[in-house]
Amino acid sequence: MPVFRCSLDCIVSNGTVVTASDVGRYDIGIKDGKVMLLAPAFSLANVPAGRVIDAEGAYVMPGGVDAHVHLAEPELFGKGKPADDYTTGTRSAIAGGTTTIIAFAPQEKRETTVLKALDEAAAKAANNSFCDYSFHIIMTNPVRQALDEFTTLRERGISSVKIYMTYEALQLRDNQILDVLLQARTHKITTLIHAENGDMLNWMTDQLESRLLLAPKYHATSRPQILENEATNRAISLGQLIGAPILIVHVSSPAAAKTIRKAQTRGLPVYAETCPQYLFLTRKELERPGFEGAKCLCAPPPRDSTDDLEGIWRGLDNGTFTILSSDHCPFIYDDAETGKKSAITEDAPLGRFRYIPNGCPGVETRLSLVMGANRLTPQRFVEVTSTNPAKLYGLYPKKGALIPGVSDADLVIWYPSMEPFTLTNDLLHHNVDYTPYEGKTMSQWPRYTLVRGEVVWDRDNGGIVGSRGYGQFVKRESSYFCKDLPPWDVEAF
Repeated sequence: MPVFRCSLDCIVSNGTVVTASDVGRYDIGIKDGKVMLLAPAFSLANVPAGRVIDAEGAYVMPGGVDAHVHLAEPELFGKGKPADDYTTGTRSAIAGGTTTIIAFAPQEKRETTVLKALDEAAAKAANNSFCDYSFHIIMTNPVRQALDEFTTLRERGISSVKIYMTYEALQLRDNQILDVLLQARTHKITTLIHAENGDMLNWMTDQLESRLLLAPKYHATSRPQILENEATNRAISLGQLIGAPILIVHVSSPAAAKTIRKAQTRGLPVYAETCPQYLFLTRKELERPGFEGAKCLCAPPPRDSTDDLEGIWRGLDNGTFTILSSDHCPFIYDDAETGKKSAITEDAPLGRFRYIPNGCPGVETRLSLVMGANRLTPQRFVEVTSTNPAKLYGLYPKKGALIPGVSDADLVIWYPSMEPFTLTNDLLHHNVDYTPYEGKTMSQWPRYTLVRGEVVWDRDNGGIVGSRGYGQFVKRESSYFCKDLPPWDVEAF
């Protein structure tokens, strides 16, 4: 047994340690917020430590990395405004086993800079977060000044931008997308793309409204799978022209997943993300009585059938989907000012679906839903919920791994034999008055969450035991998947 000249801060003893590549029985020694060592089970039994967590019978995994979280954003279109700020949103994250989030800093359409958006998001997060965090820039006005600021973004530890192919307040035309992709290629920045055909969506919405088909369920009618698949194919083509890595976010359509899979088999740098709502919810959720369907209204919408759910599970299992995120975009249901019910008027008592704020809460339930489904191997679960997001967004191996001396001691500890329970919203820690998964039987929930060696969630002894403001901004490098490329050459075509 090694001889220690000082004590450890914490030992996680005799757990089944799961990483993206390995499963084994180990003790984990933690010092100064880092994984100091992995040692054979029980070998640290006599080493002094400030705290010892008995993990016998438990899975011990790297903490979750949720790379798609909307917090404290301004009203970008309509009346909707996310209900969670960096305090309530990250409080919810740690209760669900997530130790790092990447939220969004949205550029307003009239702005010629993206640095203002970054500064505003950073000010909202500072001293308010329970877990570590970073930002994606949402680009809505890719003028020369904003594009030239990519150099500064990289200096400040930001290595990803998001663009939209829909929504008037956010949508970029194809030539603008190409401008972003070219600059992103130059600076080794990963581009996230919301792939829905905005013109098709607007046309379908007008057709429905002209027939007075306004209720929440028609949100799905306005966004058929062909709309998502067309935009996905076009995004891939634009990326191929530039040779830039792209990530198609929140893929809901098995047809779009097949399009992505074909691009990947051709060797294109195309990555994809899906979310629990496309694994557990179907279009029937939008057909709940009255206005209740608005609770599950998100974009893209939950798809038609269990066959569609199976198609997304298949893509998660076979590697089509690089990552699993929550797309946590919370709006209070019973709120007529900035929540879901802001779409209800006297002449539309069931609301007008085009004005219902798009999004569902999910940062706290992401890991437990998928872990409890028992559809993925433990290693694959870690890969899509922690390691791959860390790699894709320049956090690895600081996050998403358990490498001694290198990785932060971010851990989530599960006891697979836990007693099942019924999920209700009052058990959750977000600032939202509902969960889309109300009444679902849960067979998994984290027992402990550790951020940089500190226990911040202890399910059986206090719940949230971490401190607001403990979370830190994490500077990111370029994507693990980004390659050094020569300058783009227009004459090559």
